[in-house]
Amino acid sequence: MRFFTAVLIEVIANWHFQHLSKSDFRAVKVKDCVAVKKSKKLLQFTLDDGTGTDRTILSGIHAYYEPEELIGKTLIAITNLPPRAMMGIESCGMLISAVHHEGEEEKLHLLMVDPHIPAGAKLY
Repeated sequence: MRFFTAVLIEVIANWHFQHLSKSDFRAVKVKDCVAVKKSKKLLQFTLDDGTGTDRTILSGIHAYYEPEELIGKTLIAITNLPPRAMMGIESCGMLISAVHHEGEEEKLHLLMVDPHIPAGAKLY
């Protein structure tokens, strides 16, 4: 582990570029976003991933965002993860965010990209 201006960066032993290259990072457009009933943390995203079929991803970011402010945004998602059930809803991917601390408070920001990038665009 190394420290750079109060940021802890953990070096992964035996890491190879192939590990990262297996992840499929795609631009996705938020078509709808709602709070998951009976959950204080989860938001359910309905996303256009460029395939012609809506993709559902759940993310525990309700403490940082209200659902309606995310509709229409272009985000980054990992789209080739195995589906995972949360609160009885299947989540098919993971949205990418940046996390940092200001004092004792954790801050989270979804990676939002230029709206001109089409749904399904691959990141390299």
